[in-house]
Amino acid sequence: MNRGKITDALKSGRILVADGAWGTALQSRGLKGGESPELWNTEHPELVLEVAASYIKAGSNIIETNTFGGNRYKLEHFGLGNRVLELNKAGVKISREAAGEENWVIASMGPTGRMTLMGDVSEEDFYDVYKEQAEALVQGGADAIVIETMSALDEAISAVKAVKENTDLEIICTFTFEPTLQGEFKTMMGVSPAEAAAAAVDAGADIVGANCGKGYNGMKQIIDEIRTVLPDVPIIIQANAGLPELINGESVFPATPQEMADQNSLWIEAGANIIGGCCGTTDKHISAIRNAVESAE
Repeated sequence: MNRGKITDALKSGRILVADGAWGTALQSRGLKGGESPELWNTEHPELVLEVAASYIKAGSNIIETNTFGGNRYKLEHFGLGNRVLELNKAGVKISREAAGEENWVIASMGPTGRMTLMGDVSEEDFYDVYKEQAEALVQGGADAIVIETMSALDEAISAVKAVKENTDLEIICTFTFEPTLQGEFKTMMGVSPAEAAAAAVDAGADIVGANCGKGYNGMKQIIDEIRTVLPDVPIIIQANAGLPELINGESVFPATPQEMADQNSLWIEAGANIIGGCCGTTDKHISAIRNAVESAE
């Protein structure tokens, strides 16, 4: 089957379902703190495949890859800076196997952990690092790239440009926002949803939105704000399953699958085109979201 472009599917009126959390899913399968999740793409590929396949089985049309920290700066922290190509390609191939021919693989690129504000990196450095990762993800067979959980506009824009100028893939760019005392939503670096989304589209992003944050509360407000400046650009929402609570020494995300699915009709009415989950969401959450999306169609 020819999947075509994600944006073409959205133009036809479809609401697509993305996947849920990867980090917490891998942790539940034995990933320890201080380990590189991306190293599992070569050392425990069967467990990474298990995560990807669980989301497809739950109803995801779109799944990400275990490459969120696959940029050189992040991998250098684990002594893996020379394995960018290998680990990213492996991550995409695993998700490609799970997705089959009917579903899309959007390869994940997360923040580097560095900031130009601190003087330890430049926008050119960002560009080069994301170019390297993007080219590896292309070789793995990705359909699109999602630049996600971004807070700094300069880093996000550098990443979008690196993908746009060095690949033919569709580009998704999402930021993480938190509420201010004034009731607004901003990134950690003080960027509003409207500012972030507009800048990402200007740089070349095809789809924009929000992920992570403090849960599903406020996502409708974020969608509304983005729609004021981008009435026609597709929006993706991937919220956390609430704020984590420490129970018996473990972080537990409290939002149930049905609680998250109950938000879907509000988000779709506001203008969301793709809905999935972030930290703490499981295949059960995605299954509930799939049922809610089908009910709304």
